[in-house]
Amino acid sequence: MEYSRCIVLICFLVWSTKGSGQEASEVIPDSTAIPTSDIRIRDPYILTDPETQTYFMYAQIGNRLTGDDDPRGVEVYISKDLKNWAAPQAVLTLDNDFPARKRVWAPEVHKYRGKYYLLVTLTSEEKISDTPNPLNGETQWRRGTHIFRANSPLGPFEPFGSAAHTPAEWMSLDGTLFVEKEKPYMVFCHEWAQTLDGEMNILRLKHDLSAPAGVPQLLFRATDAPWVRNMQDVGIKRNGYVTDGPAFYRNAKGELIMIWSSFGDEQYAIGQAISRSGSVFGPWKQIAAPLVKANGGHGMFFRDLSGVLQLAFHQPNGGGKERLHLIPLRETDNGLLALDRTLWEKE
Repeated sequence: MEYSRCIVLICFLVWSTKGSGQEASEVIPDSTAIPTSDIRIRDPYILTDPETQTYFMYAQIGNRLTGDDDPRGVEVYISKDLKNWAAPQAVLTLDNDFPARKRVWAPEVHKYRGKYYLLVTLTSEEKISDTPNPLNGETQWRRGTHIFRANSPLGPFEPFGSAAHTPAEWMSLDGTLFVEKEKPYMVFCHEWAQTLDGEMNILRLKHDLSAPAGVPQLLFRATDAPWVRNMQDVGIKRNGYVTDGPAFYRNAKGELIMIWSSFGDEQYAIGQAISRSGSVFGPWKQIAAPLVKANGGHGMFFRDLSGVLQLAFHQPNGGGKERLHLIPLRETDNGLLALDRTLWEKE
């Protein structure tokens, strides 16, 4: 289906941000909107708004437009049922003079203290070093997670500055927001292309998320998980152990679960780790078997409008065929997460 054939604006209503006094126009799709199966998306992130019974799904514009002259940034699809979506509209467009716009990855939008924050990984045309990594031959691009702010989930999102929140000399990606004891943190990945053994790190942020307020601390490495394989051992011509896409869920016992992605025996996959202490600082125990094991990953959690916990991820992991997949989840007796195939088969 061509996007130009879709109805972009069907009707408008006022969407109010609870407690903030901010307003934004919401685009409501009708039956002619774009079905999920027609949307190419990597690293999907879905924000649920119970007040307007609406879902916002964020994607890098490069999923859809890949030419050198196309806009670089982030767009949002809007839905009432997770099946049909309004044509995308831009929420972040990076100007030509923005220093990091070579690649745009993994956008997430979080509501925090009455405003909306976009965390997105941006790669610069600049290199950290002119010399490739001697461990694996990878080019050392300047890459990091940036934070932008808006009054509405529809943007426009504005930068705090031009620098990434992650360390300037690190190749970093996939930052997500986590708040513990009223203190905001970014959990992010120090990339395998620089470290060989990918890392999961945590960084304290200022209360307004404008900048870091400390230095990164290591939570774990990719090889701490028994299911993770070096990419070159599963048929990919890259040398390294990946850490991608952290996301968090607190179980009924108050323990903290993190899902994250790497490569296993059946390619890109989603594993889980658990912090029995309930703290984001762990210690983290890696679960031996992946949650999703076959050629799909970079997941996140959300509750749908009926209250069901959903896992969202992309599958397959390449070829321009990446699509949103949703699978209901349930807690097991030991507090871990499992795919709820009973609910899945009913849909």
